[in-house]
Amino acid sequence: MIRSLVAAVALTAVLSGCGTTVVNPVTGQAERTVMDERAELAEGKKAHAEVLKEYGVVKDERLQAYVNGIGQTLAKQSHRANIPWTFTVLDSPEVNAFALPGGYVYITRGILAYMDSEADMAGVIGHEIGHVTARHGAQRATRQQTAGLGVLAATVLGAVLESKAGLSGGTEMFGQMAQGVAAGYVAKYSREQELQADSLGAEYLARSHYDPRNMIDVIRVLKLQEAFAADEARAEGRPVPEGANWLSSHPSNDQRLQQISQNAARYSGSYASDGAERFHQAIQGMRFGESPEQGLTRGRSFYHAGLGIALTAPSGWRIDNEAEALTIVAPQGDAALRMISVPPDAGNSHEDIIRNALKPTEGKLTRGSINGFDATHFVGTLPTRNGQSQPVEVTVVTGPKNNRFLLLYLSQDAAARNRAMPGLLATEKSFRAMTPADQQAARPWAIRSVPMPRGGFAELARQAPVPEKRLQLLNGTWGRSDPPAGQMVKTVVEQ
Repeated sequence: MIRSLVAAVALTAVLSGCGTTVVNPVTGQAERTVMDERAELAEGKKAHAEVLKEYGVVKDERLQAYVNGIGQTLAKQSHRANIPWTFTVLDSPEVNAFALPGGYVYITRGILAYMDSEADMAGVIGHEIGHVTARHGAQRATRQQTAGLGVLAATVLGAVLESKAGLSGGTEMFGQMAQGVAAGYVAKYSREQELQADSLGAEYLARSHYDPRNMIDVIRVLKLQEAFAADEARAEGRPVPEGANWLSSHPSNDQRLQQISQNAARYSGSYASDGAERFHQAIQGMRFGESPEQGLTRGRSFYHAGLGIALTAPSGWRIDNEAEALTIVAPQGDAALRMISVPPDAGNSHEDIIRNALKPTEGKLTRGSINGFDATHFVGTLPTRNGQSQPVEVTVVTGPKNNRFLLLYLSQDAAARNRAMPGLLATEKSFRAMTPADQQAARPWAIRSVPMPRGGFAELARQAPVPEKRLQLLNGTWGRSDPPAGQMVKTVVEQ
């Protein structure tokens, strides 16, 4: 579930156009900026609240304290030990980490699951600290101000979404969402900034008595996951995903690996343990995959215990569970049903919701029900910004606990819509209150460290809710031989 952080940082602050001159703490050189240190701290604090609202935090004080402790150790060895630092584990299955100006660093439980040691985790955090110490976010904000954007468009490292390509049929709200995502593209760090962050991360690791070569291990682990995702996509006939993890938003070619190796070789000495045992203890019991609070995908079904609802996708369709919507996408990728929660103030009736949210120019309402819930189907047209009209088809349904939802039909063109219509209708008709069977299927998953059995990952997989190859990937051994019996490995269990 890749989240765009549009709400968090796309329009965090309108910055002053005049700027000031500051000395970069890393290079010692003067640079013109629209964001001095005081502004960094202030804007980072504001955006931090939005990040927490967008993602949520892992509710494990022990894990949060552990990660914060490692982060604070690294930050004390950085070029900006004087500013307050905040390190947070976000409740997201994304393989991701990012930083905001002012010392706010985030790492997801998704990326922690694929790390193998404390030193690996420190490598990711050290890289993010490097972005803050070198003022990369402030530099980017200055470039954007110069370009006329006037905003801190998205001070995040790995949380830039690809827009959902080519699906029309949305309204103004979807247009705004797409614009926010597009704004994130402007926010990517430059290649030079990424390489500088790598170099700084290696330096901070060495100063903190971690072997900087662990940064190489991190890149290799994530490249393995990237290859795994591509292999799965090809096997299922889907396009190879891009922008799917922390590595993919960074330079990841041989030159980068070579430079990281050169950086690590500059440091010599005796390093402490990589902290693998401490790390495995810290992530013991950590949620894996989606959480109940975000909704769970299990096979072709989606369950949200908090909302009390479930849906089932047709065979071959893909479920994309995102922060702002649930999207069930046709096999060809050219049509989808998108479910969006309707805010309470959108209207008292289905007709009010359609009128206020869609602002149609004309159309037809059909009242009915879906599995006992009142539903209203609307087919009509909407005005576009250029004065043209656009077709729209949507169903408003009142579900459990009186929550209302929009089920929006999306397609690239009329042919795609006609081809996908049986699947769109079947998905809509699957909307239901969670049954006891659904509740049993919607049990969350967690990480557990166990000794490798004699039967290897194949034996572990017989008792796990994920396949053998996922366990291999989780332990960095996909495509290689299993670790020896008795070695501690990670597995996934149902809670």
